[in-house]
Amino acid sequence: MARIRDARWLMVLIAVVVIVLDRVTKLWVVRHIEPGHAIVVVPRVFRITHVLNTGAAFSMFEGAAHPEMVRQVLIWFSVAAVLVVIGILWKAGRTASLMSVSLALILGGAVGNLYDRVKLQYVVDFLEVHIVHYHWPDFNVADSAIVVGACLLLLEMLRPQQVD
Repeated sequence: MARIRDARWLMVLIAVVVIVLDRVTKLWVVRHIEPGHAIVVVPRVFRITHVLNTGAAFSMFEGAAHPEMVRQVLIWFSVAAVLVVIGILWKAGRTASLMSVSLALILGGAVGNLYDRVKLQYVVDFLEVHIVHYHWPDFNVADSAIVVGACLLLLEMLRPQQVD
């Protein structure tokens, strides 16, 4: 990836685009699909649903005995993660690189889900995928950005580094 001098503004833009896409898609789902219902896009493969996820990724902790405690822990963990990513991005984002773009995607996704958790007390998930017999737990744009960012970051870490 081409290196741009002080590309932090570009990384902020990437994060903001993720946040906006996440909010717009979640608002559309909330306004057009009743909770627990779905629109079939590709039969037996893809549906747009409306799920209220009070747990973490892949609905972990969904049925916890103390849901408010889980929510608070998830909020504080998300705040800590956002602050760490901002700190790393502040240093690494000076140049546009695979790592800085990865971090910008993760930041945007983390903020998108954090907003839901704080404002709504749950995260709106709406993308449901079935591949043959496998069913992914419902997810959203923020989750997608986090996963893509994490995969790109992993690729960057596995790529041989040039020695100057």
